[in-house]
Amino acid sequence: MRPDEGGLTYRAAGVDVARKAGAIARLSAHTRRTHRPGVLGDIGGFGGLFALDVSRYPEPVLVSSADGVGTKLKVAQAAGRHDTVGIDLVAMNVDDVAVQGAEPLFFLDYVAMGSLDEATLDALVRGVAEGCRQAGCALVGGETAEMPDFYAPGEYDLAGFCVGVVNRDRLLDGRDVRPGHAVVGLASSGLHSNGYSLARRVLLRPWGGAFDLDDRPPELGGRTVAEELLVPTRIYAPALLALRGRVRLAAAAHITGGSFAKNLPRVLPAGLGVELRRGTWPEPPVFGLIQRLGRVAPEEMERTFNLGIGMAIIVPPEDAEAAVAALAELGLAAWRIGTVTDRPGVVIRR
Repeated sequence: MRPDEGGLTYRAAGVDVARKAGAIARLSAHTRRTHRPGVLGDIGGFGGLFALDVSRYPEPVLVSSADGVGTKLKVAQAAGRHDTVGIDLVAMNVDDVAVQGAEPLFFLDYVAMGSLDEATLDALVRGVAEGCRQAGCALVGGETAEMPDFYAPGEYDLAGFCVGVVNRDRLLDGRDVRPGHAVVGLASSGLHSNGYSLARRVLLRPWGGAFDLDDRPPELGGRTVAEELLVPTRIYAPALLALRGRVRLAAAAHITGGSFAKNLPRVLPAGLGVELRRGTWPEPPVFGLIQRLGRVAPEEMERTFNLGIGMAIIVPPEDAEAAVAALAELGLAAWRIGTVTDRPGVVIRR
């Protein structure tokens, strides 16, 4: 059947290519805010272009990461607030790159939704651009997928991809970690982007929890539940890079899904472990609220949530105080929370 005979079109099937092209063109204002030396061109090509400065990195090692935001997106969609989860997306990627000593260079995003909502798309990419600005990397491109029948109205998904660079002799791989080294924890901004399948079931009524989005439990200090759950993930990459010249940084671990038990061993030499002591850092009240209302066992909390520590660094014990002081100057609260041991695994003392 020909179009002039009333045949079906791509637009009628749910994908408006012309509208999508116009929306993407308007996003360039957000991407240009993130440009840094090395960026070539603008969005719209088949690939983002970046020229590596080999005078700064004569033996460059490229470090890459891919991640998403998880079911925190369900909270954003239920609350109708889409301007912060893009920051989460960037944080989950750039901090994975930074813990290996790399400077995040550029970022790409993937946004998929059932039917293009231009206001939602603009808010999402605005958040991604803000995250890139905070991290010091460039948003050089991405993909917007309109997928009718795949996502329900109002639903979308996000994925992000980051590339960073470190000179080979500056690669942070944990090989210098020794028993007796100090573990220093950097404060999280809250739940970050992990554990939301459990947090939603405990806290939010649409998933069987205790509160509506606009409720203000006294434990949250005046914030609504939605506001607490949508606090963006903290971006540590610039602070980690600045710290390299001030203390002897042996390793760093991004405390994400699986919390301490999963993430700290990833940066330890074989045969080593860590002992942490709860109570050496303040835990944001949201974690206690989840534990109490959900009757969640302490062990389950410790393997699900960051409990107030979003990043951990490992330094010689004589550098621990200097690391805490340097991080304070960089605007980050930090505490000595544990010690590297000669016994594999993560032990948490209470």
